[in-house]
Amino acid sequence: MTKRLEGRSAIITGGSSGIGRAMARRFAREGAHVVVADITTEAVEGGAPVCDVIVEEGGSALFLKTDVSSKAEVDALVGETVGRFGRLDILVNNAVLRAGKPLAETEEEDWDRVMDVSLKGAYLCARAAVRQMLTQEIVGEARGRLINISSQHGHISAPEDFAYGVSKAGNAYMTRQIAADYARDYIICNAVAPGKILTGKGGRAVEPKWIEYSHQRTPWPRLGTPEDVANAALFLASDEATFLTGHTLFVDGGWMAA
Repeated sequence: MTKRLEGRSAIITGGSSGIGRAMARRFAREGAHVVVADITTEAVEGGAPVCDVIVEEGGSALFLKTDVSSKAEVDALVGETVGRFGRLDILVNNAVLRAGKPLAETEEEDWDRVMDVSLKGAYLCARAAVRQMLTQEIVGEARGRLINISSQHGHISAPEDFAYGVSKAGNAYMTRQIAADYARDYIICNAVAPGKILTGKGGRAVEPKWIEYSHQRTPWPRLGTPEDVANAALFLASDEATFLTGHTLFVDGGWMAA
């Protein structure tokens, strides 16, 4: 049976750890040439670098050290990808930073740090990708596909995480705007909004009060895994996602339905 992303090239930002790592492995297993764009090869949750893991699993992967807040580095990322694989089929905007503070405690440097990666980085990567995709032939009813990793907290309040929530709200709007502007060019843009995902990362994300809060908000009997998000992203990256653009797919165990 044909793999769903056979021969496609895919950039995944923030791909060394967590959700990005799971998407990189999933896409590679489906035949994609995966380019992991991150500032480090080290996985927050531990383990071998993801590109090494993918190659061991029989897939195709390349690591390109990239600061997504830098136009020069983002342009080089897209240029190197196209130089190696001939085109860019899929961009996944996954790189993110959080401040973990409410408004009154969010300093200007906190705001700038989060926005530089989570929103400006997504804009720079999307712009570079769309500029490239506009030059490409249509394959499977698409010149290219963009997937933004958003959050339910871009649609409702993010408790004690003001800058993060605002950045994800901007990400959600960006998804709709790109979809509307470039649909006529056969460029597709959708988003995945994860709920509470347990990535193996420590710190604030797994403090007992936030785990309890997440369980209370999530109707499903368990919290999410990176693989849950990877499965949804794979669908949006594949030719199976037809007549579908500008949509946010919530992978949240029913959080937004409750």
